[in-house]
Formats: sequence, structure tokens, C-alpha cells
Amino acid sequence: MSAAHHHGPEAPDAPDASEPPAASDVPVRYEKRGPVATVTMNRPEYRNAQNSAMTYALDRAFYRAAEDDEVKTVVLAGAGRHFSAGHDIGTPGRDSHLPFERRAGLWWDHSDKQGAESRFARESEVYLGMCRRWRELPKPVVASVQGACVAGGLMLAWVCDLIVASEDAFFADPVVRMGIPGVEYFAHPWVMPPRVAKEFLFTGDRMSARRAYEVGMVNRVVPREELAAETKTLALRVAEMPRLGLALTKRAVNQAEDLQGLHAGMDSVFGLHHLAHAHNAETATDALGGVDIKAMKKAGG
Repeated sequence: MSAAHHHGPEAPDAPDASEPPAASDVPVRYEKRGPVATVTMNRPEYRNAQNSAMTYALDRAFYRAAEDDEVKTVVLAGAGRHFSAGHDIGTPGRDSHLPFERRAGLWWDHSDKQGAESRFARESEVYLGMCRRWRELPKPVVASVQGACVAGGLMLAWVCDLIVASEDAFFADPVVRMGIPGVEYFAHPWVMPPRVAKEFLFTGDRMSARRAYEVGMVNRVVPREELAAETKTLALRVAEMPRLGLALTKRAVNQAEDLQGLHAGMDSVFGLHHLAHAHNAETATDALGGVDIKAMKKAGG
């Protein structure tokens, strides 16, 4: 969506004073130790809100890990107190109005278009398209989640093959408050049981890490101080397996999910998502139904 059309309770409109400032020109860090590449979102002062610069930096990092024969597994992490509070809707680095080289699809540049044409083209690329691209990385990816994993943050965690969460982690998708049926990468009924997914969306309430483990959305829950070590241990354990065996196994499970309707379901809901934006644009003050970040926070998002 265009600059005025982001959604979700994703990014604070002021820096978190408890966090050290990040290097704004390095939105993603990449580090390789042995067979594990760690990709770290690096905007902690904004709870790792995802602007386009970060999205394309993530894409470059994942591609780098994919082409490196020494890398067997990848860890996706977030610097600071939070994994990711979602799409950038209010930081000084917000750049949704700018053009970027498209990597995930063949939709045209959104930046000189208007209305639904702009929103649909951009979100097809940087949201649904990028997440699908990363899900197909033929090496296992382990998400290391602490603090907030909200709306757009869910999308990043859900494309990973395994999720290790700290006890203080929480998950939420409160965009139904805007009249929008969930985030663009609509994996909800596949990463959790359908009735749990409905409650998750209908209420917009936070789901604790423990509850996420109970419903099968995360693999392990550990104390915050053990998160990095536990994630590394799991990544190294997976890295002991043959590279091709891992790639084929990942593809097998992903294909099974798609046969259960994941890919087609996402296409369907992506259309409903943009129907909601268009309805809001016609009947309210903007494509978000007039709901801003302050209203979402007040409502408990």
C-alpha cells in the first residue's frame, strides 16, 4: 500500500528511549559462523518496523545465504527488545512512497500510481511476494522471536521453518479493527487451528508464547536470556543433516501445505484484503478506516 495506506499497530511514532540507536543505513545485519548465517533486523529504536529498505535488505541477505555453500541453516532475528512490531507506519525512515527494484514479481512500480492500483502493486511485491519468495529458500530458516511479533512481524516468523520464542514473546494480528481480514500473508488457518485463528483475528488479542506453543505455532519456548543460545543450538543440530536432504524435505512439507490450500487460500484472502482497503477508502477518511497507530494502541493492539 502507498505511504498513507499502511496498517496494523506496528511501529511507534517515536523511538523507544530504552533502546540504543541503530545504524539507520544498515537495516539488516548479516553474520556467518560455521554453517549458520544469522540475519538480524536492525531498527531496534523502532521495534524493527519493516520499511521497504529493510524488506529489500532482508531479501539480499536471504539470497546471500542461499548461494553460500558453507551455509546450511539460517537464523532470522531482531535486534533489541522486540522481534518486529510489523510494517513501518510512522518512523522517519518510512519509505513506502519510494520506488524500489522489484524482485518478487512482475507487477509495475507503485510509486507513480494511485489508489488500489498503487496498493495492490506494492503489496503484491513487498508483502505477499517477498514472503512467498523467502518461504521457498531451500535451506531451513529458524526464527528467533522475542517481545513483539505483531501483524507484519507474524509474516516474517511464519515464513520460517522453525520458531524459537522467548517467554516474553507475544503474537497479535489486530488489523480486523480496521475492517481488514488479517495481514497480507494470510497463513493463520495453517499455522494454528481454524477456530484458534478466528479467535486470534476476531479479538485482536495478544497470544503468549506459551499459548503459541500449545497450538503448534512455535517449536520451543525458552527464558529470554537463553533465546540466542537455544536458537543457535537448534540451527546447528539441523545443519548436521545433508544439504539436499534438508532442501527436499522442506519442499515436501511446503508442498503438503500448498495441497492443503495454503497458496490458493492466500491468493483469495489477498483479494479480500484489498477489497477492505477499497471499501475503507470509499466510506472512511482513508484506506485504514480512519484508524491510526494511537487508536490501535489504545484498543490494546
